[in-house]
Amino acid sequence: MKIALLGYGRMGREVENTARARGHEISLIIDITNTNDLTTKNLTMADVAIDFSTPDSAYPNIITCFDAQIPIVCGTTGWLNKFDEVVEMCNAKGHSFFYASNYSLGVNIFFNLNKHLARIMNNFNDYNCSIEEIHHIHKQDAPSGTAITLARDLLERIERKNRWELNQASDPSSIQISAVRENEVPGTHIITYDSVIDTIEIKHAAKSRQGFALGAVLAAEFLQGKKGFYTMSDLLGF
Repeated sequence: MKIALLGYGRMGREVENTARARGHEISLIIDITNTNDLTTKNLTMADVAIDFSTPDSAYPNIITCFDAQIPIVCGTTGWLNKFDEVVEMCNAKGHSFFYASNYSLGVNIFFNLNKHLARIMNNFNDYNCSIEEIHHIHKQDAPSGTAITLARDLLERIERKNRWELNQASDPSSIQISAVRENEVPGTHIITYDSVIDTIEIKHAAKSRQGFALGAVLAAEFLQGKKGFYTMSDLLGF
């Protein structure tokens, strides 16, 4: 499989290493030094694109891949105000698009655990829930896409909560997401249920970017020959 890498920072390089280790070829690399090389003509050299770029670049990158009829796997967060538009365009015009806020297999298990615990905790009003996410100082968006996914899953299941807020909780119906930027932390997410009696926590802590890269390459492999919009639930079967 020939892969176009859109974004060649830490994650892009990790994806390159993982893809080559799995026998794939990198046919095109786009970073801040050669953005003009992202053309429909150059993309025809690839079977699939993997985007770990920037919030400002992700949407135009996706549209360029759609124009080139190249499947795209996107792991960039911070652009989701355009997400519904992209999914609608993908489905209406027969494109191939795979999106996840986090490609780690462990995080996606964590997502399911979060949903299950939230269903239980919906019955216990004495517990207040909150989210903490910790990432490296280079991360451009806050809160993380993973934290937003966790919050949305909580909001769907805990009836006493109706929104999330960054670094605050203005009233009891709000879920506080604390965003911490620290050193080179690849990604830690903690869900806390706190009462006057005790505290319950679940936590996922990435040890490196390798797990994210593997998930993205598996998504690219999965997307071959498919049309439409897919997520990690489709890939993992839960």
